[in-house]
Amino acid sequence: MTNTFINPSTIAPPRGYTHVVETTAPSRTVYFSGQLGMTPDGKFAGGAGDFRAQATQCFENLKAALAAVGGGFEHVVKITNFFVDMVHLQTFFEVRDRYVNTKAPPASTAIQIVKLAREGALFEIEAIAVLPPK
Repeated sequence: MTNTFINPSTIAPPRGYTHVVETTAPSRTVYFSGQLGMTPDGKFAGGAGDFRAQATQCFENLKAALAAVGGGFEHVVKITNFFVDMVHLQTFFEVRDRYVNTKAPPASTAIQIVKLAREGALFEIEAIAVLPPK
């Protein structure tokens, strides 16, 4: 199984993501539900309004979910990021870059929304990963 990360020269250069990710089988595709910045005890990481703590916890939760299927961030081909306020985009990049391969980052979408499912949530991430067969 291989994942090829492609940025065609006919599309404007991306800022911290890859335009096209091609996967070659045999493989397993795993879809991860949106992860909030909640610790295992059900509380938001950091204090109220602490975007960095919540974003870090989101990535830690995704890391744990990946591990549950024998994967890691190298298997992530697509992430969708939901922000309550896009002002946090730079902080998001700083957190994300500690987890993903910045030389071949996953395809990515960033969306600002009015509210997330839990009161106090500032960020949510969902992902798709492609792993080798079991």
